[in-house]
Amino acid sequence: MAYTYLLHQIAPRDHKPPVTTAPLGERDDMRRAEAMLQEADKLGCRAFVSPDDVVNGYYKLNLAFVANLFNHYPALDDPTEPVQIIEETREEKTYRNWMNSLGVSPYVNHLYSDLCDGLVIFQLYDHIKPGLVNWTQVHKTFNKLKINFEKLENCNYAIELGKKIKFSLVGIGGEDILEGNQTLTLALVWQLMRAYTLSVLTSLSQRSSPITEKEIVEWVNNKLQQAGKKTFIKSFQDSSISDGHVIIDLIDALSPGSINYKLVRDGSTDDERMANATYAVSMARKIGARIYALPEDIVEVKPKMVMTVFATLMTKEFQKK
Repeated sequence: MAYTYLLHQIAPRDHKPPVTTAPLGERDDMRRAEAMLQEADKLGCRAFVSPDDVVNGYYKLNLAFVANLFNHYPALDDPTEPVQIIEETREEKTYRNWMNSLGVSPYVNHLYSDLCDGLVIFQLYDHIKPGLVNWTQVHKTFNKLKINFEKLENCNYAIELGKKIKFSLVGIGGEDILEGNQTLTLALVWQLMRAYTLSVLTSLSQRSSPITEKEIVEWVNNKLQQAGKKTFIKSFQDSSISDGHVIIDLIDALSPGSINYKLVRDGSTDDERMANATYAVSMARKIGARIYALPEDIVEVKPKMVMTVFATLMTKEFQKK
């Protein structure tokens, strides 16, 4: 109920479609949570939680949901003093949202400055491969006289661990993370997100060997074929992904009848492709897939983000088993 009131309060009064308090009329907890998330979806803020997460009060996921609401609709009074605005790319926002959904501490507000001491990176390694980080080697607090040196030692250790689990980190040193080198930090962060996604898949599949991207592509095509769909992909760079049809069909294959095909456009124009991609992301989240990519990533066929979409849908399939 609190989320319903919060959404109604922070939504702009002229927002179309309007955000309502209709979910309060649902007596069943799960249906009320789903109705509330549909209201959140009107604001583009459905990410991170499923109805089950809301009802059961999973702390980290609910924290990420609320933080995302605040980032998009803070509903604060205008500042009385000049404020420095830090521009953020879609890619940076996606990575930051992913980290925060895992409950890292401190909360990541700015991708580069908040990673420069290595502490968040070590927490991500712990999610990917528990026990990898030897925390006795990590500076958790810093001596004011040695702060830069101790942060550099952390960053060097973070790079060392990445190489240990076969990350491609040629030309990347601890000083690059410490100094917030955007290109090189993003190179490390993408590999962290990819490794995490694949590690979750491998764990759920109860296999000893890691699942590969090729196997994800094969799984996608097999699921589509089994469901009688005509769509398929050759790789995560396949231009056909742009119209959203293959993701929509895969969602329907995983949850038959979940897709209202009357809402699916042909995809022959930019607007139609964006509408399909937005619908695909919304429906993927509705069936419980933790999608971090944005509709724009699908339309523009960003291979890294596209891989995470299919991987999280594959994760959802394994969770059902």
